[in-house]
Amino acid sequence: MRNELLHIFRNTPFGRETLMASVYFCKETGTSLRVYIPKFRQFLMYFEHEVVTVDLDRAFLRDPSTAKQHAEEIIREGRLTPHFIEPKGFTASTLPDLPVDYRYMTSPRTISNLSAKIGLGYIGPRVRNIIRSAGFPVFIPTPVFKPWKKVVVFFGGSQNAIKALQYGIEIATVSGFPLILFTQAEGRDLRYYEDEIRQVGLFGKLEALGYDWLFFDRGELRVNLYEVPHDSLAIVGAYGHGAIREVLFGSKMEEIQTVLPNSMLIIGPNCTPVIG
Repeated sequence: MRNELLHIFRNTPFGRETLMASVYFCKETGTSLRVYIPKFRQFLMYFEHEVVTVDLDRAFLRDPSTAKQHAEEIIREGRLTPHFIEPKGFTASTLPDLPVDYRYMTSPRTISNLSAKIGLGYIGPRVRNIIRSAGFPVFIPTPVFKPWKKVVVFFGGSQNAIKALQYGIEIATVSGFPLILFTQAEGRDLRYYEDEIRQVGLFGKLEALGYDWLFFDRGELRVNLYEVPHDSLAIVGAYGHGAIREVLFGSKMEEIQTVLPNSMLIIGPNCTPVIG
């Protein structure tokens, strides 16, 4: 897996903001940026267990004569070197295949206008498919670029929450930003969750790094989310146990997406953290 972030560029004002967020993410995490400027409305991603067809909004193909120039300007302003990718494989003449061996991928909350339900509180079906199938996390930035200065990991004790914590520790270590854990307890005390972290050998890293813990044993999730710092990157496992399990692929998904407008790094079930 290459230490690179894949960004699909949309040559619009919102696309500009998303690319600015990717540039910032790469700078803070020590990741190289790779940008794809699409020429077709679709592309394929061949993951280990599934092939995902990505249908793009028409805006991704807007004004192709200026797309590369605009992307280069944004990247250079962020003091990174522009790198663009050209698909080498095509399943059909207008259906390119994109590599999937990246460390991260950036996506807006929805990349297709095929669904009528588009908004802050909705992750589009194609983005869900990528999250479910990819071996890398998906970075979903705020609609308008906003720097983050803290790292918040949603931790509910599940296997995927452990993965989210691994990514959180890595990003906090590389960026130097404070690490915060968020737990909506389900009848268990703090010691239970600490023991879960000890069992996988991560508690020592937490203590060495330093961290705060937003631990709630009462109140509703939607109310407690107010305590998540506005200038933080939220790292969430897409599957898990209890309330955190529902955050992205269940009844709580719309709630947290609406309540919490922060940039998010979503850890799907097939992600494998690469921790030094």
